[in-house]
Formats: sequence, C-alpha cells, structure tokens
Amino acid sequence: MILKAFREKSNKKYLNKLLSKRKVNVDDSKIKSLGVLLNFDEIEDFNAFNVLASRLKIHTNKIKVIAFTTDVKSHGNSWDACFNPKDLGWGGEVKNVELQRFLNESFDVLVSYYTKEHLELKLLTALSKSQFKIGILQSDIRLNDLIIKTGMKEIDVFAEEVVKYLTVLNKI
Repeated sequence: MILKAFREKSNKKYLNKLLSKRKVNVDDSKIKSLGVLLNFDEIEDFNAFNVLASRLKIHTNKIKVIAFTTDVKSHGNSWDACFNPKDLGWGGEVKNVELQRFLNESFDVLVSYYTKEHLELKLLTALSKSQFKIGILQSDIRLNDLIIKTGMKEIDVFAEEVVKYLTVLNKI
C-alpha cells in the first residue's frame, strides 16, 4: 500500500516534468493517422471512433484504439488492446509492449476520450508522441492542444466538433 502511494507520487512528478517540457506545435499538415486513448469503464460505443475516423477521411488501418480499465478480471479479453494500472511502473515506466508500441507511434492526432481522473491515462496522454492532442475537458489543461467540453455519452457531438475545428485548422 505504501509502495503504491510512492509509485503514484513518482508518476505524478514525472507527469509534471513531461508537461512542463511540452511544446505545442500546430501546423497545417493533413491528418493521415489517428490514435484513440479511452477509459473502457466509461464508454460503451467503440464503433463511434471508426465513424469519427471515416469523417476525418482516415483509412481504417491508420486508426489505433487502446483502452484502460481498472477491473482486469471483468474486461480482460473483451478488447484487443487493453491495459491496466499494473502496466505502468515507477517514473512512468511502461511495462506493456503493446502499450509502448502505441506510445511510440507518431499519430497525426491523438484523441484522449476519458473524464475520470486516472493518473495512468494522463501519463499516457503526455507520453504519446502524437503531433496534435484532442480531449474532453479535464482538470489539467496542459495535456491537450484542443479541449472539447462534452459529456461521455455525447460522442456524436464530440465528433462534430472535432471535424469542425480540424477543418478550421486546415488539417482535413
């Protein structure tokens, strides 16, 4: 229990270090790939992200979705790429190979679709090498380049807003 608290403090310190070094670089390059980081415990419709990708004119082989869950036993095999708090160690160390592969991929856009405050999700958003990060309103505004305030159930509204803002930014 004490080690868990120390690990969490270590990861918070690492997250703050990452976010303080982060530089926002928005250009007008077109979007070709999409990464989605979501909380499995909060969302029901995974197909909505494929619909979002098609609206952004992204091929299905250029979208990758990874899910986080706190309850591994009930969600263990229901999603292809699912990770849990045990996949992260001290100082932001990633123990899961598939998760590390996701983080190393330089997506044109990363969608962080979660509202619950999980340090692991924040850390993965910060660790991602994505060029442009979009998320739902969260307590730490340093995580994303574009923040769209919608509810978790309003994924259609979120998709419309993403398309609208990326069109304005000349990324579609």
